Amino acid sequence: MYVSRHHRQPDLGASHALIDAHPLGAWVVQGADGLVANHLPFLLDRSRGPFGTLLGHVSRANPVWRQLGAPAPSVVMFQGPQAYITPGWYPGKAEHGQVVPTWNYAVAHAHGIARAIDDEAWLLDLLARLTAANEAGQPVPWQTTDAPETFIRKLARAVVGIEIPIDRLEGKLKASQDEALQDRQGTVQGLAAVGSENASAMARLVQQAMQPGSAGD
Repeated sequence: MYVSRHHRQPDLGASHALIDAHPLGAWVVQGADGLVANHLPFLLDRSRGPFGTLLGHVSRANPVWRQLGAPAPSVVMFQGPQAYITPGWYPGKAEHGQVVPTWNYAVAHAHGIARAIDDEAWLLDLLARLTAANEAGQPVPWQTTDAPETFIRKLARAVVGIEIPIDRLEGKLKASQDEALQDRQGTVQGLAAVGSENASAMARLVQQAMQPGSAGD
């Protein structure tokens, strides 16, 4: 991934937080006949490895897991907040007109060697952990133990685990850091006025990036 000096995100914690908040990853791996892409919700285990380990599962019917016998270099792309930025928000448009549209976004790319895990105990533990992580915000969190054990075990046999120890984690935050300060302030106001969840999240990121010492500042 190309990352200019303005948009580097060297903060490991920020990249981990992005993965936690947006766990549906676009996983691309080299298969027998070329690149294979799948979209999976991943669980990030921070305790394993210098950059953490990604854990997920695919349907047993998905042929990708059978292609992981040999070392399989992978990249998993996680997409955070993103928003179109119109030059109409820039004071510079009225002053000199030398402005153009752009697109702001936050992403994290996790690289590592993927392996398949066909072990019922491992999968049952993963399913319980994935469920706990994603149900945490519910008033009454559902648990795998709420369903009949025979039913859960039957479903577990229909999937195969995927584990990717992260050996390189790239973070990129494109939040107007290379624009003039007044235009960055205009971007925050414009995004706030849009009011959508994505726009509001990006407005916060642009504002944070204006703080002294921020990445890319």
